[in-house]
Amino acid sequence: MDSSSARREERTVELKENNRDRVESRLFRLPPFVRSCLLLLLATLTLGPISGCESANNEGMAGAYFLDSGKDLGSLGRVALVELDNTSAYPRISEEITQALYLEIQKQQLFGLAVVRQDDPAWRSLQENLDTLQAMRQLVVLRETLRSNGLLLGTVTQYQPYPHMVIALRLKLLDLTDGQLIWATEQIWDSTDKNIQKRIRQYYSRQLRSSAAPLKEELVVVSSLNFCKFVAYEVAATLQPPKER
Repeated sequence: MDSSSARREERTVELKENNRDRVESRLFRLPPFVRSCLLLLLATLTLGPISGCESANNEGMAGAYFLDSGKDLGSLGRVALVELDNTSAYPRISEEITQALYLEIQKQQLFGLAVVRQDDPAWRSLQENLDTLQAMRQLVVLRETLRSNGLLLGTVTQYQPYPHMVIALRLKLLDLTDGQLIWATEQIWDSTDKNIQKRIRQYYSRQLRSSAAPLKEELVVVSSLNFCKFVAYEVAATLQPPKER
């Protein structure tokens, strides 16, 4: 590489660093709840969905979620888990995955949970006002209506029971005391993905050690109920800081 090319490359790197510094400076001048939303958007665009038969992520859910390390989830006390919305062609999966999430999150012993079912009038209101939930005037009403300090909601963005099991979820946890985003994830679990298969084997091994009636490994990838349990297990684990898992 000649000297002029080297100088151009150095200049390009310098410009990129300066632009990044300016963006970060502007970002941290924004209100907390706006900053949280932007961080989630950036994380989602960076992570993207899993594609093909083998994911690039070899460390389970590492890097596939956002968790605000400055927040103590235990301080929430009680969280309203909203039965997941569903854009797939299988409406029943919403209830199955919501129930699985309820059970697995309870095992983390971080906070109490109250489920808002789809037949609850509050459920429809939450979906219709999803984009304005963090408006400060809404927070007091939500806390009083749900009797909770946190709101966990999301969507089943994809579900495919055959020819092989696939579930995709988009989830987020909001602090209703200040409107900030505490935790979020967007992920696809495809039973043909080799890394997913490896994680299912690890999940099966833990079930074998902890259950008097162990789950058969092959049932995880053919039963929607068992696959939901596996997915919920992985999701719930991300609510704990890495050093505590």
